[in-house]
Amino acid sequence: MTATAEKTETTALVTKQGTTTIADTVVQKIAGLAAREVSGVHDLGGGAARAFGALRDRIPGASASAGQGVSVEVGEKQAAVDLQILVEYGVAIADLARSVRRNVVTSIEQMTGLQVVEVNINVNDVHLPGDDEPAPADRVS
Repeated sequence: MTATAEKTETTALVTKQGTTTIADTVVQKIAGLAAREVSGVHDLGGGAARAFGALRDRIPGASASAGQGVSVEVGEKQAAVDLQILVEYGVAIADLARSVRRNVVTSIEQMTGLQVVEVNINVNDVHLPGDDEPAPADRVS
């Protein structure tokens, strides 16, 4: 063996047999689903995204986007995630953020083999009890 021989680094995604590439949308969906699994997260996305999602839910055959409120940057070996969340009223936000971050990192790393370098969480609203109840319809007698 010569001194100039190259050392090949192998990881879960880069092996001697080939390279596996993970699309951004895959990581985005995993992160969205993992965040929603945590008790205390009411929804993901900003106000406009949630309003659009509510309209989409009323259309027969339309499916909800698992990646709503999630943006990701995915490299060959690492990923970074930004989340926008709506929390339930009364939940300790710091504890919730810790739980969401842990679940998102664990899910992405176990499912994809990517190293998650950061999960930024933006809490943009608090869900109050009764916010989902439809407004009473005006009745004409």
